[in-house]
Order: sequence, then structure tokens, then C-alpha cells
Amino acid sequence: MILNLIFWILCLLINFGLLAIVFYALLCLTDLEVDQMDPFVATANINRWILPEFVLQAVLSLLLLLTGHWILFLLAVPLTCYHAILFIRRQHLIDVTEVFRNLNTDKKRRMIKLGVYMIFFTIFIFRVVLFAVNHILNDDDDDIDSF
Repeated sequence: MILNLIFWILCLLINFGLLAIVFYALLCLTDLEVDQMDPFVATANINRWILPEFVLQAVLSLLLLLTGHWILFLLAVPLTCYHAILFIRRQHLIDVTEVFRNLNTDKKRRMIKLGVYMIFFTIFIFRVVLFAVNHILNDDDDDIDSF
């Protein structure tokens, strides 16, 4: 029972990292759009976090696959495959010279990712609370039985 709780907390932390990365990229793109940030700095800041995002997404999908959470794995696969395709085609990094041309599409893609990660975050929060409450209730029952 405690291993399930640890697993869901780990998934929640990974998803929180993914949310933070995507939100930071959106923040950089928004700052770039309103001329608050230099294009070189913005693309360097965003590109620094793209590979960690891809790795975290792959780890999350692998964890869901190996633990037998098939429905969540099937929900995570499209985004993981999208990341893999971008990486294979070498289109995963933002180019400084084309950042303004692709600004709206990059923001839309990241907003979709943010929505997907928020759905997963909600599911993981629910699962952590569910297993924590079950663990607490079962521990209380074991303490009563020991008397």
C-alpha cells in the first residue's frame, strides 16, 4: 500500500516539474511577445529546458507502462510520441532567427501541453489523496486490532 502512495507522489512530482517547465516557457514567450525579453535570452532560456521536459515526459510514460496503469499510459503516449518526433526531426529547439515568426504556434502548442499536464496533475493529486487516506484509515484499523 505504501509503495502505491510513493509511486503516485513520484508521478505528481514529475508532473509538477513538467508543469513548471511549460509554464516557464510560456512566460518567456509572453515576455518576448511584449518586448520585455531579448530574443537570444528567451530562446536560450527555453531551449535549456526542452530536453529535461522530454526526459521527464518519457520517464513518466515509462513509469505508467511498467506499473500497469494502462489508461494513463495511453493518455501520455501521444505527447511522448510528439516529443520523440520533434527530437528525431531536430525541430525541438527554438531558432532565434525564426522565433517571432513561430511565436503564436509555439504559444498554442505550449498551452495545449499545459492543459494536458494540468489534467494529469489533477488525476495524480486525486490518486495521492486517495491512497494517503486509505493508508491512514488502514493504519488506524491495524492499531485498533492490536489492542
